[in-house]
This record gives sequence, structure tokens and C-alpha cells, in this order.
Amino acid sequence: MLLTVTHTTRYAFADPVAHGLQRLRLKPKTTHGQEVLDWRMELTGARHEAQYDDHHQNHTALVSIEPGAPEVVVTCTGTVRTSDNNGITGAHSGHTPLWCFLRPTPLTRAGNRVRALLASVDAPRSDTLGFLHALSSAVAAQIDYVPGATDAGTTAEQALAAGKGVCQDHAHVFISAGRLLDIPMRYVGGYLRMNDRVEQEAGHGWAEAHVQGLGWVGFDISNAICPDERYIRVTSGSDYAEAAPVTGIAMGAGKTRLDVHLSVGENLLGQQQQQSAGGGGQQQRRQQT
Repeated sequence: MLLTVTHTTRYAFADPVAHGLQRLRLKPKTTHGQEVLDWRMELTGARHEAQYDDHHQNHTALVSIEPGAPEVVVTCTGTVRTSDNNGITGAHSGHTPLWCFLRPTPLTRAGNRVRALLASVDAPRSDTLGFLHALSSAVAAQIDYVPGATDAGTTAEQALAAGKGVCQDHAHVFISAGRLLDIPMRYVGGYLRMNDRVEQEAGHGWAEAHVQGLGWVGFDISNAICPDERYIRVTSGSDYAEAAPVTGIAMGAGKTRLDVHLSVGENLLGQQQQQSAGGGGQQQRRQQT
């Protein structure tokens, strides 16, 4: 599938900024199941200072806010070719050892609610993949999808107590419970082409578990599916905080207003042209792992 993305993040400041830095993790990388054909980042009110891959292999841009800028606008546009690998990302790579994905973080630390949820899952733990699917269903049943009910600082325990949240909360609870079984778990942030619309209010988040013999396997608890060709992976980390697309500071900015515009669509014309050039062929449909 050929997917096109336009992602604009706008920060408007009430007062002139004296000094500010932002860390942007907004560029996907070519990896198992996706190929980045082109990607551009344009800045208004800020300038590039450095770029590097962090300890989770996330492509990271460090930008400084221009002193006195009334706003910062970051616009990313690009095209990514994706394929359906039944949710499997594959073998672990990079400098971060697998055991790091077993450690609890402030957002995923398990408490009584997570432990009770894990104990309630009626499935054999000897079948790791089957148990994880059952756990995914249990998490979704406990937390209704309600936008605006939580925020970026909501923990797994708090989301379970509230009984409502969004994709980030589903992923954090799933990750928290999986780590209790000594399964390496990580958070993934990226984009999802929705079936009913192109324009969206925010990016998407899901979880990956490292399963013996398969490597990393994705679970989108909110949509009850393993990620397929509609998904673009951008960042990963032990939780959302480590995979957040934008973090930073702005001194003297006063109250800040954030506006996000995101569109994710399928480039049907480009896909048809590529199929004609390459002899065509139908892509395999997703089969849930």
C-alpha cells in the first residue's frame, strides 16, 4: 500500500519566546514492513540544530526556537510504501538490550488493578501469542475508548481506575501486564490510515511484544487487530514518554496553544502506476497473527 502523510503541528505562544528547544521524532524509517520513499520537514519559527538516532533508533531532530517567535510550525509530508506482515516486525535490533523492555516505567508500573486484570485472563500462559491476544481483548473490555478522558501523563493504573481512555492507555495497560509475565514490551507511535476518513486529530499508538521465535509482534488494542499495511511505524520506546513525537521547553512563552492537523491517505494513482510498471499483482490481505 502506498500511503501519503501530511502532519502539521503548530505551537502558538502568548508571549515572545526568549529561548526554546524541541526534540522532534516525526520521521519514519525504512524498516521491516515499510519503505520511506520521501519525507520532508519544514519549520517556521525554528531552525535545525542537529539530528541523530536515539537509543531506540528513532530518527530525532533537535531544533531551536527563534527568539521572539510568536509560533512554531512543524510540517511533515511524505510517502511510505507498506506491506502486511501479520503484525510481525521481526528480530530485535539496536543498542538497547531486550531486558530494558521488562523494566517498569512511571507510566506502566503495575499495581493492584493491572495484576487483577492479568489474573482474570482465562487463557493458557504456555501459549504466549494466544495469551497476548486474550490479554488484548481483556484490556479493551476494561477501558472504553473515550477521547479526552485522559492525557499524556495518565498511568496504566489510573486508566484502569477510570475505565476509559485512548490508544495510549490501552497500550500502557497491555505493556504493564505483559511485563509481569517477563515478556519484553514496548510502545509504538505512528500513523494509521483510517477506513472512514483521511483527516485526523492525532497520530496513533499501539504496543509490541517480543515473542520467542517471532520477534516483535504488534497489537493495536483499540482496534482489536495486529497492525497491517495501513500502519506506519515512526517511534518506539518503553512507554509513550520515550516515544513522544514532540518534547521540549520554551522559556518566556507564557500560555501555549497547540493545534494539530493530520491527514493519512492512500495514494491510489501512484500505486496503480507502480503496479503497471512492475507487472501488477494483488497485495495479500491481512490475517491476524
